[in-house]
Amino acid sequence: MNDTGIASQFSNFSENTGRILENLVFLELKKLEMNNIVEVFYWKDYQGREVDFVLKEGTKIKQLIQVTYASSMENIEKREITSLIKGSEEFKCENLLVITWEYEAKEKIGDKDISFVPLWRWLLIDSKGG
Repeated sequence: MNDTGIASQFSNFSENTGRILENLVFLELKKLEMNNIVEVFYWKDYQGREVDFVLKEGTKIKQLIQVTYASSMENIEKREITSLIKGSEEFKCENLLVITWEYEAKEKIGDKDISFVPLWRWLLIDSKGG
């Protein structure tokens, strides 16, 4: 589904907030893709670990992004982080981002630095290349 307005009309918003946030990020990333800035992919391995968005610039993976409706580090599911780290190893990408509802921090998890950015900030700055 690509229209967040339609999605909210046919479902209980609170039940689908995470999917709606992910869809909003997807639509912003598609704008970058349509302007030939990046290519946008999804990744899933044989164990079911997945990364919501893999951004590719030319032949290089530029960034891995997870999207979650979490408001704190305690609310972020372990599988989100585990998948991001596995994707980082697979693609040799160190630019790791988790887009959250309101949690903002830089965390070192194992040997990986992960940025946690609220959706509103990402929409204002990061999705525009800032």
